Amino acid sequence: MIKCVRKILSAVAVMMAGSLLWSCSSSHQHSTLKNVDQGKWVGTWSTAPQLVEPNNMPPSPGLTNNTIRQVVRVSIGGERLRLRFSNAFSKESVTMKAVAVAVAREGSVIDPSTQQILKFNGTETVTMSPSGEVYSDPLNFTLTPGSTLAITIYCGNTSPSTTGHPGSRTTSYILAGNQIGSVDFAGAVATDHWYVINSIEVIADAGAFAIAALGNSITDGRGSGTNKQNRWTDILSQRLLINRDTKNIGVLNLGIGGNCVLRGGLGPTALNRFDRDILSQSSVKWLLILEGINDIGGIRNAESAPKVARELIEAYSLMADKAHARGIKVYGCTILPFEKSFYDTPFRQQARDTVNEWIRTTDKFDAVIDFDKIMRNPDDIKKINTDLHDGDMLHPNQAGYKKMGEAIDLNLFTK
Repeated sequence: MIKCVRKILSAVAVMMAGSLLWSCSSSHQHSTLKNVDQGKWVGTWSTAPQLVEPNNMPPSPGLTNNTIRQVVRVSIGGERLRLRFSNAFSKESVTMKAVAVAVAREGSVIDPSTQQILKFNGTETVTMSPSGEVYSDPLNFTLTPGSTLAITIYCGNTSPSTTGHPGSRTTSYILAGNQIGSVDFAGAVATDHWYVINSIEVIADAGAFAIAALGNSITDGRGSGTNKQNRWTDILSQRLLINRDTKNIGVLNLGIGGNCVLRGGLGPTALNRFDRDILSQSSVKWLLILEGINDIGGIRNAESAPKVARELIEAYSLMADKAHARGIKVYGCTILPFEKSFYDTPFRQQARDTVNEWIRTTDKFDAVIDFDKIMRNPDDIKKINTDLHDGDMLHPNQAGYKKMGEAIDLNLFTK
C-alpha cells in the first residue's frame, strides 16, 4: 500500500517542483538568519497558503496599488520577530511597496505608536517571484503573548492567480492607494480572507517550541466565530500561555477548509503540502494530525471504502515517519462523528471506524487525542453531540471548539 500512496505523490510531481525550489531557498534563508540573534526562531503564528478560488478573491478595489490591513492573533511573544510572505500559487510576480506591523486595536484600528516598517534585505520594497516567498529582515518589536498584530501592506503589481488563505475567520480591510500610515481604515472594504501573509516567528530561548496542527475545516475553524479567535487551536494556545510549564509553546494552525489527505478537495493535499506547511516551520516539536474526513466523505461506493481507509493509514504513516526523522513528536487525532451529516453512509462510517481504530492502536503516533470520544453523543456515539455542532452534524460550533481545545492534555507538551 506504500506503493499506492507513492503513486499519489508521483501524480503531483509537477506541482511539487515549485515546492522543491522553494524548499532549497527557504532552507538557506533559515540557516543564514537563525544566527542573527542569540536564541532561535520559533513560530508564533502561521496559516496554510493555497490558490485562492474565484469567489474568495480580493473585492474591489483589489490589491494592485492599494493597501490591505490584515489582523492575526499570535501565540507566544517576543522582542524580535520576522514575517514570511508567500506567492506560492501565483503565476506572476507580486510586489509589496511597503509593509508595516503594529499592535491591533478594535476593528481596523492600530496603535500608531507601535507601527514599524518591515525591510527586506535592507529595503522597504520587495518583489516575490512566481511560486516564491520572502522573509522580512528581523525587527525589534515587542510582541505580547496572545495579542493581535496588524499587518498592513501597500501593494504594487499583484497576480490574478492569488496566493492566500480564504478561511481566515478574521476580517481584513482594503483601501485605495497608499494608506500604509493610516491609523484607522475607516471606509475600507472588508473581506474575511487573508492574502500573501504566511507566518510569524519570534526569537525565543532554547526551551521554546511550537505545535503544528495539520487539518481541514475543523482545524481551520468553520463554525467558530469571526474575529473571536476561538478555533480549537486558539483555545489550546490560550491554555498553554497561562500554564507555567507551557507558556513558551507556540501554536500554528495549518488547517485548510475542504482539504484532503490523498487527492481532490481544496488546496494542495496534506501529502503534497506537508514539507512546506509542516517541516518548514521553525522549532516545531509536536505535530497534531486531524485530517481524513473529506477523503472518507468522498468515497463513492462500498467497494472503494477499504482501499481509501488503507491509503489514509499509509499516508498518516508516511507523514509520521517524515516528522519523526526531524525529531518531531506526532499525535494522532481521531476523526469526529458524522452520522446524519451530508457525508453519512454505512460504508463511509466503516472507513472512519477502521481509520480511528488504527489511530488508537498504532505505534506510529507518540500519543492519541481522541476527538471522536470527546465530541460524540453519549447516547448515540456515531453522532456528534447535539450541543456541539454547527447545524450540519459535522462541524463543531463555538462550544464544540471550546470543548476540543479544553480537552487536550497539556502534559503532552511538557515531555
